[in-house]
Amino acid sequence: MSKPSLDPARWTPPAAAPAGSPVSPRNLRVLATSGHGTEDVVVRADGHVVTGLVDGRIVAVDPLTGTETLLGDTGGRPLGIELHPSGGYVVCDARHGLLHLHADGAIEVLADGFEGTRFVFCNNAAVAADGTIYFSDSSTKFEIDHWRGDLIEHRPTGRLFRRDPDGTLTMLLDGLAFANGVALAADESFVVVAETGAYALRRVWLTGDRMGAVEPFGPVLPGFPDNISTGDDGNVWVTVASPRDRTLDLLLPRAPFLRVAVWALPQRFQPQPQHLVRLQAFAPDGTLVHDVAGQHDDFGMPTGVRQAGGSVWMGSLEHATIAAFDLP
Repeated sequence: MSKPSLDPARWTPPAAAPAGSPVSPRNLRVLATSGHGTEDVVVRADGHVVTGLVDGRIVAVDPLTGTETLLGDTGGRPLGIELHPSGGYVVCDARHGLLHLHADGAIEVLADGFEGTRFVFCNNAAVAADGTIYFSDSSTKFEIDHWRGDLIEHRPTGRLFRRDPDGTLTMLLDGLAFANGVALAADESFVVVAETGAYALRRVWLTGDRMGAVEPFGPVLPGFPDNISTGDDGNVWVTVASPRDRTLDLLLPRAPFLRVAVWALPQRFQPQPQHLVRLQAFAPDGTLVHDVAGQHDDFGMPTGVRQAGGSVWMGSLEHATIAAFDLP
């Protein structure tokens, strides 16, 4: 697949929030999977952790034994995964769009485009009790194989959609800087979407006097947010896949040709994610509740998170493992 051309826009990054004092993940443990790229995770009622792999398979992992069960295969690149209230799973597939993986392994396409144009980077979702799905499309230009290009170009085209149970699609937001993780409040009063390229979260109110209002949620993040989710505790958990890159922050407000030159370089010479574990969790009012940072030889760059009971589970775009730690 040829690399898309770059048309960079100048952008001045926001000042970073105070560093704070993150704590180390407690009892961090890692389970190997049979494939690479465990982008997201969701925890079933029986405790099994479901994740998607780069080869298209969706698997359930027994947290005690590490035994895997094949649930289905999208034939694409599964990213975000959610439980569907009628059974099976909602899957955001970067190549095939919004899917329903049924319990028997059958794949149903729920949405693969909007107003006649196909999605090129369906990414993450959150599902309401009635089956309404909120999901992100990261870019209208850059597919998953060239995701770095969207961050380097910084000409935001990401979108947040709502799919009603009858199939109606509504675009709630556009112009997002790499729309990524999506989380629905426990009471379904608002939805939050991560803007990876802006180090930020945005909230859209769904009910009450403020219905339709859009506002920042929480502070400027310490790095690039990826998938997010609402935990059993009612907090919005956020993966910080990698800290902010000083070189990229330096280039973004400067002459665009500099980033064109960087994009022309082999990937190994472009800004790279760091092998760290960083998560934050925010209360419904946007207050920081948990801030976790650490390292592990076999796991880093968390891109999916799910708090369930006393554990927090993580997946990673860059690893063939899932990981968990205990809440304090």
